[in-house]
Order: sequence, then C-alpha cells, then structure tokens
Amino acid sequence: MRTYVVFLRTPHAARLLGGTLLGRLPNGMGALAIVLHVRAQGGSYPLAGTLAAVYGLATAAGQPVLGRVMDRLGQPQVLVPAAWAAAAGFGLLALIGISPLPVAIAAVVVAGFATPPLEAGLRALWTAVLPTQEQVRAAYALDAASQEVLFTVGPLIVVAAAALSPETALLLSGALGVAGTLVVTTSGPSRRWRGEPRAADWAGPLRSPGLRVLLTSLGCAGIALGVYSVAVVAYAERQGSAAASGMLLAAMSAGALAGGLWYGARTWTGPDHRRLPWLLAGLAAGYLPLVWAPAPPVMLVLAFASGIFLAPVLACAFNLIDRLAPRGTVTEAFAWVVAAIGAGAALGSALAGVAQELAGVPGAFAGAGAGGLLAWAVIMLGRRPLRPAPDQIQVLNHIRDSQSS
Repeated sequence: MRTYVVFLRTPHAARLLGGTLLGRLPNGMGALAIVLHVRAQGGSYPLAGTLAAVYGLATAAGQPVLGRVMDRLGQPQVLVPAAWAAAAGFGLLALIGISPLPVAIAAVVVAGFATPPLEAGLRALWTAVLPTQEQVRAAYALDAASQEVLFTVGPLIVVAAAALSPETALLLSGALGVAGTLVVTTSGPSRRWRGEPRAADWAGPLRSPGLRVLLTSLGCAGIALGVYSVAVVAYAERQGSAAASGMLLAAMSAGALAGGLWYGARTWTGPDHRRLPWLLAGLAAGYLPLVWAPAPPVMLVLAFASGIFLAPVLACAFNLIDRLAPRGTVTEAFAWVVAAIGAGAALGSALAGVAQELAGVPGAFAGAGAGGLLAWAVIMLGRRPLRPAPDQIQVLNHIRDSQSS
C-alpha cells in the first residue's frame, strides 16, 4: 500500500483522480436515469431500453472524436464545453419528457456524445504528473479499480435522486459531470497539457497494428461485461430475488477493486505484452464457472472471483497504450478503449438476451465465458505487434536503469 500513499501524496494526483471520478459519475448514472425517467413519463420498457442503448452508443462514438480534438487543442478547451453540452442534453430531456420523441432522442444523443472524455484525459496526464513508471503503473491500476465504484455508487445516487423526481436524477447527472470537469480542468497539469505534433491522417492511433489488436481484445472483454449485466438479471428472476442482480454486480465490482489494488501495489518486472495474455486467461477462467449458476451464496463467491482480473487487465492495457499509440494521439487512443469496451458491452447485452431465450440462465452466462476466451485468443493470435521495437527496448532499459540508480 506504500505505493498508493506515495502516489496520492504526489502534487495534483489526488485532485485529478478525485475530480475525474466525480465527473465520470454520470457514466454510471445516465442509462438508469433515462430508463426511470421514460417509465415515469408512461413510456414502455422497449422505449426506455432503446433510449438507454442510444445513450450508451452515442457515448462510445463521441469519446474518440472528442479525444482527437483534445489532442490538438488541449484539455479545458474540449472538456468544459463538452460537459456543459452533456448537461444541456440531460436538462432538455428532463424538461420535455418523451414528447416529442425526436427531440427526446436528440437530447439523449447530445448527452451521450458530449460526455467529456475525462477518463482518457486523465490517463494522458499521468506520465506528465508522476515521476516514475512504477507510480504511473499504480495510477493506472487504481484508476481501473476505482471505476468499479462508479458503477456501484452511480445507480445508488440515481435511485436516491429519483425518489424526489426522475427529473432530479437527470439534472444531477449533468451537474456532477460539470463539477468534476471543472475540478480537473482548473488544475495546473490539465491547463498546461498539450498533445504532441501528429501525422495528418484520418486513422490516428488506429494506424498502429498493436493498438488495433489490443482494442479488438478489449472489445471482446466488453462483450463479457455486457453479457454479465444481463445474465445476472435473468439469474435474479429465476431465483425470485430482485436484489440478487444488484448483489452480483456489486460482488463483481468488489472483485475488480480488490484485483486492481493488488496489481497496482506490486512491482512488476516483466514486459506488459507478455503479462497481458496471462491476465486475460485469468479473466476468462473467472467467467467460465458462472455457467453453473449455483445457489446465491456460492454465486456471490463466483461473481467476486470473475472480477478479480478485470482491473489488472485494464491497467496492463493502459501501459501498453502509452507505447503503442502513435505520437500525438495518446488521448484519442485511450478514448478508443472506452469506445471498444462500450461497443462490446452493447453487443454482449444483445447476445445475452438471445442466449437466455435459447438456453436459459446457463446459456446467458456462457456468453461471458465466450467473450473472455475471445479476448484471450485475439491477444494470443495477434501478440507480435504488441512487442516493443528495438529502439523502444533501449528507451525502456534506460528508464529502468535510471529508476534503479
């Protein structure tokens, strides 16, 4: 834990992490707030689910676009207008309800697409704020672990706010996004940060073969997450316990938090590209026993175990992105991670529904294991581009020698 204490005492580190987590709370609140609002307005479950899916897909689409602009213009110039635009989208939806429907859809699209890419921006800042690679690795691990808290605390905030009114939950989602963004963008590191000059091409970070492999693998991991979020609902219905789905989601998040804290507290000596396949194998192995779908006490243990390798996988991937992203595209590269996982999760949610209809709860959970295995297979088959080039090896050895001296 000493690593985390040193990290949090580093100037600006606690503020940047805390502000980013505050500003990202809408990511864990928005979809549920939209569903509750639509239902309160008399809308059907299919309409509520569709608008929530539109919000998620719009968020996934907007992150790389805003990340690319941020690489060129800087952080406050993009994050602040985006946060206000997203808040305006939530505010418009709260004002008009679901009629006229085209305006409601537009409001949801704006709220999602304009979601400020705080997650990507923070990861681009760490190498400038933290003095050693060990602290950067700890920051990535703590970042990956703490985001699980967002998807546990966010829905609780929505439920509490919706007790006042569904509109309050929407307005609060927008307000928290603005507040967190201002905490980050008024800091010195965020104001000073500028992306490096980049090649003028449309592909940006996607021209890196290694990054394409990594994003594909993370997209498959996203499938597993999307499947899990639907499968636990089917499991809860089979058990006749409405609370079971929330407990299983919280258990997986707790496992991810524990795994991320463990991963970041250790000093790793081997290269990240060799460690990632082992972490993905552990992630896949954690999902496979869920097909058994045993009684709730055992299922809670399996749910916790299924999350243990999630944050370490993400933290290891973040380290690789620092090296794989072409010059001047690091923020956009991190934003593509959000897009890849989000798109995979949307696909996984759809697949889980079909699998549940065909094969019941075990069939739904089987999709999570399949997504984990696909993520591992993609990395194993395409791992060659993940290796550092000879000149990068020299740079890494120089950094390691400097830290040991």
